[in-house]
Formats: sequence, C-alpha cells, structure tokens
Amino acid sequence: MAKLSLQEQLLKSGLVSAAQAKSVKSDKRKQTQQQRKNKVEVVDEAKELAQKAQAEKIQRDRELNQLRQQQDEQKQLAAQIKQIIELNRLPRDAEGLAFNFTDNNKVKRLYVSEGMRDQIAEGRLAIVKLGPQYEVVSAEVAQKIQARDAASVIVFNESNKTTDVVDDAYAAYQVPDDLIW
Repeated sequence: MAKLSLQEQLLKSGLVSAAQAKSVKSDKRKQTQQQRKNKVEVVDEAKELAQKAQAEKIQRDRELNQLRQQQDEQKQLAAQIKQIIELNRLPRDAEGLAFNFTDNNKVKRLYVSEGMRDQIAEGRLAIVKLGPQYEVVSAEVAQKIQARDAASVIVFNESNKTTDVVDDAYAAYQVPDDLIW
C-alpha cells in the first residue's frame, strides 16, 4: 500500500471535506509565494509559543537551582557552626550555680561554675545554642559563630570600654556580688 499524506488520510476518514483540504492547500501555497516574493518571513505562532515555553522553563529551572544552592549554603553554615561548637565547648558544672538567660522570650537555666558565670557576665565566655541544648564557648569562638549566624549566639556580653563615663552619678555605688536573678 502506498503511503498516503495526512491530508489524504483525513479525507478518506471523513474528518475534513474536500473543500477544507483545498482551501488549506491554497492558503499554504499563497503563503510560500508571498514569502518568496516579498522575502518576508511569516510568523510561525507554534514556534514562538514553543520558544516562549522554553524560555519560561529555563527561568524556572534557574530559580530552582538558585533556591537549592541557598539551601545547600545554609546546610553548610549549620554544619560549620555545629563543628565549631562541638570542638570548642567548655565543660559545664552540673552541681554549680544556675545561670539564667532568655531565649525566644523564655527563661532558660544553665548550670555552670562560679568562675564561668563571672566570665559570662564579663563577656569572656558566651552561651550558644546547639540544636535543643546550650553550650558555653569562649568569646573568640562566639564571634566566629556570630559572623556565620547571629541567632545561634544566645548570651554574649561584649565588653564595652567606652561605657566608662567619668560623669556617672552612680560610680561610687557598688553592685553587690551576691545579686543573682
């Protein structure tokens, strides 16, 4: 059996009439003649739609890749912070003094030695969050963590030498050492 064109197959099956097939054929011939005569390219709507869809897909893929890249960077930062904390955390004293601090408007308690409590208050030590627990690290380590993610550093009393004002009206009054909140 000889190969039939799509037009002949549609005519045989009765999906199009002979008049419709003839008008499509003449329109196509006129279009090609006009193209040759005027050297004008006829706009192919299907081709334009395909190009537009391809451009949208490329843009969407680019946005998804950027989102994945941001998520990967966040995971890397979290892993770096976790590693820094685990390598530099200081041992706590479970039978020491309670050091109270706030995290997300909730008062939390951490048991540390009296020396550690004083160092935290002075800004030489800091409290950082590692998952659901809290750890004590040195001020240098806290600054490294703060550079990566400020939300991980919970208590860090950075010492300010400029706060010593000569005209301080309460300079003569000492704060009692046994004042613990």
